[in-house]
Amino acid sequence: MEIDVATQLVASPRRLPFKLAASAVLVMFLWTLCFPLISTGLESSPPMAFATLRAVIAGLILLAAAQLMHRPPIGRADHWRKTVLVGLTVTGLGFFGMFYGGGLVSPGLATVVANTQPLIAAVLAGIWLGEHLGRAQRFGLVFGFTGIVVIGVNGLQGFAQQGLGIAYILLGATGVAVGNVLLKSMADSVDAVRVMGWQLLVGSVPLALMVIVVDESVAISWNISFIISLITLSVFGTAVPFVLWVKLLKQADLSQLNAFTFLTPIFGILLGMTFFGEIFHAAIFGGIALSLLGIYLVSRPKVTDGGRSTPGSDRNVRSL
Repeated sequence: MEIDVATQLVASPRRLPFKLAASAVLVMFLWTLCFPLISTGLESSPPMAFATLRAVIAGLILLAAAQLMHRPPIGRADHWRKTVLVGLTVTGLGFFGMFYGGGLVSPGLATVVANTQPLIAAVLAGIWLGEHLGRAQRFGLVFGFTGIVVIGVNGLQGFAQQGLGIAYILLGATGVAVGNVLLKSMADSVDAVRVMGWQLLVGSVPLALMVIVVDESVAISWNISFIISLITLSVFGTAVPFVLWVKLLKQADLSQLNAFTFLTPIFGILLGMTFFGEIFHAAIFGGIALSLLGIYLVSRPKVTDGGRSTPGSDRNVRSL
């Protein structure tokens, strides 16, 4: 007899169902692939122009797919309001921090600052979504972030001198955290494909304006390498994982899922070792172990005072 994911969450309170956890891992892997694609594309395009094209192409693909599949419209005014806010935060601020701020700081420091996002989101989710973490889950977030610090420690030199880039990346991380809370608050009642399509197009507007503000006068070089990077990034690094992410938010707490974000630098390290022959110091593997332990602890539901575990459940969400 087939058992849906929601039933598994109740029947198997010790951890997220395997299917749900595997989907979260897949999303993080796809997002990890964004970084080499972005690096390749930036050789032929200014950052904000590249970010704008990524958002527009991914958004149009999703809206076309929603139309072809006869997906339901967004409809309600409050859902439209939240969709616009998601576009301004996740895509607008998030892409800005990734494309522009990341170029001003070392990779290790960028990794550490960007991974404050799960910590910020956990605080916001506690306030707005009623997702209060248990003690083990709080320790899990600390372990996970500590692991990221260990992984990026070689890039922490010159912290003070990279202040502007840090501010940009932190702004992007905060935007993504706010957007994730907004997405979680409406995930149960909207179509993921249509919402993510519209939010990407909304977010592309401030990115396009930034092209003018930062005076990106360098023309895009439309070579084969750039076109492949742009299309792959738009489809497999943006459209697909964004839709999967909203579907996951329908089935588990934001804080539980967001802990899987700590996998992105780990995947980056593994890709570097496998395909680029990069060599990493031994401490990094200690950082990986800490991050994996953190993910395991956070993905477990909190335990109440009575000793009973409480898996993700429906809650009254405050108006956003």
